[in-house]
Amino acid sequence: MIIAEQKTLAEIQDMVSPYHKILLAGCGTCTAFCSAGGPEQVDQLAEALVSQNKDMVVEKTVIPRQCAEKFIDRLEKKMGDNEVILSMACGNGVQAVAGRFPDKPVLPALNTQFIGVEKEPGVWTENCMACGDCILWRTGGICPVARCAKSLLNGACGGASEGHCEVSKDTPCAWQEIYHALKRLNQLHYLKGKPQVKEWPIHPGKVVREDLREGEATTGD
Repeated sequence: MIIAEQKTLAEIQDMVSPYHKILLAGCGTCTAFCSAGGPEQVDQLAEALVSQNKDMVVEKTVIPRQCAEKFIDRLEKKMGDNEVILSMACGNGVQAVAGRFPDKPVLPALNTQFIGVEKEPGVWTENCMACGDCILWRTGGICPVARCAKSLLNGACGGASEGHCEVSKDTPCAWQEIYHALKRLNQLHYLKGKPQVKEWPIHPGKVVREDLREGEATTGD
């Protein structure tokens, strides 16, 4: 999931200070799961904003995803005379909503951090950088791009010590973990091949699935 955290209240207040009527929009998927933009956080932020400015009117809503057009359409009914949208989605959601409502300012209430997983309640770790060329099949399901501090593709560096990264003793060496994973899977032969030359993505990225495009169909032979 995409991991995000709320900006400081002072920063949010500064962003919304020119406006009187605000539509505060939460996101029911990623930012809800990481406790940054779900219904509870929407309620808390709305209360905090109004407590600091009694003249401010904050209308609240939460849609399943702010990165999907079919859900963004639900904000249309909520717009009314609101002057601005304060989004509690990731950067993708903020940009998608801004594209849908080009005449309304769309402000980010969150800072988008990374793609990650929940390690334990309240702790999320970065596991994927969405590099566009997945090599997990030959690294035991452990991503060296995201989990190695140097994003090395050719094995451990000389700085690893006792299974830990030189950057932090609290960070395990990704390549040592890759070795142990491949050994368990009886796939150590992947370490004996030439390091994979990686195709780094060109930004901004774009993915087109012709079979899913509306109004078009593909036929098989």
